[in-house]
Amino acid sequence: MELKDKVAIVTGAGSGFGEAIARSFAMEGAFVALLDLRLAQAQRVVADLPKGRAIAVQADVAVAENVRFAVSVATRAWHSPSIVVNNAGFTHKNRSCLEVDEETFDRVFSVNVKSIFHMVQAVVPAMRDNGGGVIINIGSTAGIRPRPGLSWYNASKGAVNILSKSLAVELAPWKIRVNAVCPVMSVTGMFQDFIGGEDTPEIRAKFLSTIPAGRFCEPSDVAQAALYLAHSDFITGIELPVDGGRTI
Repeated sequence: MELKDKVAIVTGAGSGFGEAIARSFAMEGAFVALLDLRLAQAQRVVADLPKGRAIAVQADVAVAENVRFAVSVATRAWHSPSIVVNNAGFTHKNRSCLEVDEETFDRVFSVNVKSIFHMVQAVVPAMRDNGGGVIINIGSTAGIRPRPGLSWYNASKGAVNILSKSLAVELAPWKIRVNAVCPVMSVTGMFQDFIGGEDTPEIRAKFLSTIPAGRFCEPSDVAQAALYLAHSDFITGIELPVDGGRTI
């Protein structure tokens, strides 16, 4: 239990990657604040974790006040967070770049990129003053080897990937490590938007053919990667593909 009594914040923790990450951290002994726009979903996960080790907080990570409030709730419940996983994500439907409206574009970048800005502002001062911490951003293979039809989403994840490297360099003197985990497509909440249409065996086969390992990413794959990066004291500034060979 190498994370015993450390405080972790996981965004988008009510399902998918975030849920798996929150569960793995709690099983390693961490106190975990599960942030999600859908409070009931986060509460469902908390109810299945060891009592007193997790709390659910409703938060829109694109809103600074929500992020600051969530960090204060976690701090009051236990102590200042030393681990943050920026997992919450949003995408537009797979379609021509000309068919994505400005409101959707703004939401993609607010949830995927601006949320990291808000979280850094909220947690880094305490991490600095407490001797260090870990920030794990869930990027994507979309920011390394983009697929057509997802241009604006790809761009947002490219920003997450490079931002993780830049923050790693800037925050290293304060012993704050920053890394990106880059999953390939997963059959989670945004899957149908990624494929851009009906989920059929033929469509799945088409996308699976681009992944050498022959399967989609599972939430447990991402949780294992996040747990590894939470433990690894000398690894910072990497894009870690969890992709079955997609980006080779």
